[in-house]
Amino acid sequence: MWISDKWRDFELIDCSGGEKLERWGERILIRPDPQAIWKTPRRSALWDRADARYHRSSSGGGAWDKHGLPESWEVGYGPLRFRVKPMNFKHTGLFPEQATNWDYIMERISAAGRPIRVLNLFGYTGAATVAAARAGASVCHVDAARGMVAWGKENAEASGVRDRPIRWIVDDCAKFVQRELRRGSRYDALIMDPPSYGRGPGGEVWKLEDSLWDFVSLCAGVLSDEPLFVLISSYTTGLSASTVGYVADSIFTKKFGGHSESRELGLPVTESGLCLPCGASCRWER
Repeated sequence: MWISDKWRDFELIDCSGGEKLERWGERILIRPDPQAIWKTPRRSALWDRADARYHRSSSGGGAWDKHGLPESWEVGYGPLRFRVKPMNFKHTGLFPEQATNWDYIMERISAAGRPIRVLNLFGYTGAATVAAARAGASVCHVDAARGMVAWGKENAEASGVRDRPIRWIVDDCAKFVQRELRRGSRYDALIMDPPSYGRGPGGEVWKLEDSLWDFVSLCAGVLSDEPLFVLISSYTTGLSASTVGYVADSIFTKKFGGHSESRELGLPVTESGLCLPCGASCRWER
């Protein structure tokens, strides 16, 4: 498991009964988490003093119960800063377990010793984009949601990289990659966090289990002759880290050599001393 244990502005205080108790800066949030199936005692008094709690609705979705919570605030991770905004469907705009991948991105780019072009697909609010830019890469950030791209620009501003060479693209990721192939554009690193399910602008259905192989195969075509790394993350239940690694080795290792490593992502839990599993990642290197 790759564990994101270097946070100061975030803490997973406890998790039990399908919920997790978190500290984001000075704010305490309670959010649902399907992995927390255990029913351990909730000893922390903060369970009763949270600034906000997300309640799921029996009919789908849910809503925040807020107690003076601001609309947004900033948290930092090393040299990076991000704007947190509690939003619908329990999200805050940031996945703290990805911090171990931000470290990996910055380390690989900093050690490359050459200019690196990064393509970040399904870039969401731009945490990986900001990390890559901070390490000196030029980045192309692509997401189909205009609001998420705008949020990414806010994070770039907060992290002091707004003036770095970042292209912010609002587009369907597959269609963008197809156009880049026709244009002959090439990248030294790929980052992708594809959704479990979605629909394209033309009503196309995206289901990760059915679409991942074809999409990753397509993306292999935009890698340069000397690619640095490919980072694939997945939050799809039932799609294991090893499965993603099999895809990566079958496509990238076969074409370029190198190797992949796949693990769960995890966050340390202060109350128990254990780690909460939070998805999976695969890192391929040449």
